[in-house]
Amino acid sequence: MKFEQETMSELFSPLKIRDLTFRNRIGVSPMCMYSAEDGLPNEWHLVHLGSRAVGGAALVMAEASSVTPNGRISPSDAGIWNDDQASAWAPVARFIADQGAIPAIQLAHAGRKAGTDVPWQGGKPLCGLGWDLVGPSAIPFTDSYLTPREMSIADIAEIVNAFRSSAKRALDAGFQVVEIHGAHGYLLNSFVSPLANHRTDAYGGNFKNRTRIVRDVASAIREVWPESLPLFIRFSATDWVERGWDLEQSIQLACDLKELGVDLVDCSSGGNSASAQIPVGPGYQVQFAEGIRKASGVLTAAVGLITDTGQAEGIIQDGQADMVFLARELLRDPYWPRRAAQELGAVIDAPNQYRRAW
Repeated sequence: MKFEQETMSELFSPLKIRDLTFRNRIGVSPMCMYSAEDGLPNEWHLVHLGSRAVGGAALVMAEASSVTPNGRISPSDAGIWNDDQASAWAPVARFIADQGAIPAIQLAHAGRKAGTDVPWQGGKPLCGLGWDLVGPSAIPFTDSYLTPREMSIADIAEIVNAFRSSAKRALDAGFQVVEIHGAHGYLLNSFVSPLANHRTDAYGGNFKNRTRIVRDVASAIREVWPESLPLFIRFSATDWVERGWDLEQSIQLACDLKELGVDLVDCSSGGNSASAQIPVGPGYQVQFAEGIRKASGVLTAAVGLITDTGQAEGIIQDGQADMVFLARELLRDPYWPRRAAQELGAVIDAPNQYRRAW
């Protein structure tokens, strides 16, 4: 699938990161499907992700896939902590690539927010799973959540190694981008936030210590991830709570991670406090992508209620971000990139099977 431009649309201009060229600036955000068994992806994941690749997105990112069994948000989450899971992901990655999109996967650990029910059954914390819930400190997310066990230094080293091993499996499965999940109050994000991290050792206290685990994970992944392939990270750029994590700290962490080989920051927000007052609205998080991009020089992706073609084009055209990642809008319409191309005058060369319709 190729793109031929009739206009000067920035949204449909290619983007080169390391040795990969993205055919446009549209990415599929990682979205949990809560449809795996024992962490294994299945036909649902193939059809779901494959449809978005056929639809014209440049990057198709598989959902948050846990690096350990107890790191899943729910028992129905996907994983990549063993070789069987990597093998099950391989046909998904291969199909995405065959459609001209870049196959990507988000590596995750839910930390103190692990072990909940699936959303359509309430999404509440589940008791009796027998999971070893862990976090930077023994502080539950809310009173209704189980209290996590404070991780030891040895525990942290095991988690870092789990990210490393999962990145190697992702490479073996055929993924060309890995994204570290450092957002939404999950394990890595809870370490950087003073709301969740009350440690007094080398992984708590000041900025350098609270962010150490993120730097450790990025360095560990770069040990096994080829220099030719990009490494992304998703941030919660702010907790939306006074004296919590904020944009200034996000900029500093982006600068630090750039030196460790991180190529793009996927800029989200929130997740460490259930009481945060978040001004949700179209493009409400674009400011973070713009701020991090301009201050750090790191490539960024904008996310958050991006639904309109003109909105997406403007974000790229105005230099607020280098890519836009869509989530719910691409659930509603897998062919949103085709529709956007038509509106902007960019011509998509359709898959052979669809030419008679496109």
